[in-house]
This record gives sequence, C-alpha cells and structure tokens, in this order.
Amino acid sequence: MGSATEATKDISENLLGHKKVTVVFVLGGPGSGKGTQCANIVEHYGFTHLSAGDLLRAEIKSGSENGTMIQNMIKEGKIVPSEVTIKLLQTAILESGNDKFLIDGFPRNEENRAAFERVTGIVPEFVLFFDCSEEEMERRLLGRNQGRVDDNIETIKKRFKVFVESSLPVVEHYESLGKVKRIDAAKPIPEVFEDIKVIFSSLASKVMKLVIISS
Repeated sequence: MGSATEATKDISENLLGHKKVTVVFVLGGPGSGKGTQCANIVEHYGFTHLSAGDLLRAEIKSGSENGTMIQNMIKEGKIVPSEVTIKLLQTAILESGNDKFLIDGFPRNEENRAAFERVTGIVPEFVLFFDCSEEEMERRLLGRNQGRVDDNIETIKKRFKVFVESSLPVVEHYESLGKVKRIDAAKPIPEVFEDIKVIFSSLASKVMKLVIISS
C-alpha cells in the first residue's frame, strides 16, 4: 500500500499553487524532430505543448515592459534569466485548463533545470529525449525549405555545440534518476511516433491506475 501511495505522490502532487500537473520535458538537438512529434502527442494524448522559445517570442511581440527587456537582452547577446522563462511557463500552466504539459526546449542547461524545480516545485514525470546523430540533424536542417536564417552550416554547427555542452548534462542528470525515455529520432516520422505511443500509452494507464488507487 505504501508504494502505491508514494507512486501517487510522484505523479499527482506536483504542485503549482494549488494546481496538480504532469510535466514531460522534451529535449533533443536542432533538427531532431521534436516539433513534429509534440504535435502528434498533443493530438493523440491531450497534452498542452509549451515551447519556451515561442513563449519568449510572444512576450516580445506583446510589447510589454517584460517583452522589451527580453528583446534587449537577446539583442545584446545575453542569456534570458531562468526566472523570466520560468515565470512565462508558470503563467501558461496556470492559465491553461489542462493538467498535462509537454515543455519543449527547456531546461536548456543545469541552471534552468535547478531553478525550474526550485521555483515551481515540479519534478518532471520523465524527459522525452530525441536521440539523433549530428549528421542526420544537419542533413534535415540543410534540407529545410523554410527560409530560416539560422539554417546555414556555420550556425548549425554552433547550435549543435551549445546543445551538447548545455543540454546534455540535463539529460544525464535525469538519466541518473531513471527519468529519461530515449527515442531513436533518426527513424522515419511514423516509426518514431510508434515508439512514442508505447511510452505515452503506458503513462496514461499508470495515471488511471493511480487515480483508482487514490480514490
């Protein structure tokens, strides 16, 4: 009985104010296919997709004082403080009618991770890590036809370097806690989603069992 109670705590007592939520961090290098698969997870499993980058861009576009500060920091090549991004994520979670969230592209580094857990009290249910070779990600990014200025070879190499140096330690931290689900992201899109379905179907049934036990 004790273990069931502990398991229930693990999932249902992530508190944000008084809101109980399930959070999955989605991490992977540029071109690993996170965005495509996040859309699939939202459609099939009812999660809300929160992209840290999108939230920062939306705040800048809003013209708020906070948005101007973020824009100035980015222009000056400074890193936006963790607390600023976390506040935007916190607000998005609290304002959402949902209790299941995919947080994409965050935490970008160990400082982000520690600050998120400290400020929100949330430990992710797991990290969905899109494991993909640099060669494959490079091929995909160069093959995009989106007119993105950051999709040139020099910038791509820099983005890979930042990901390896900053984000991989986050993956390693959660791996040491047994909280990483690795996906072979080099496979074709439908096959990648088949692997994801196994993970999320298992999570859905776990949550259902816990709800039954706790009630």
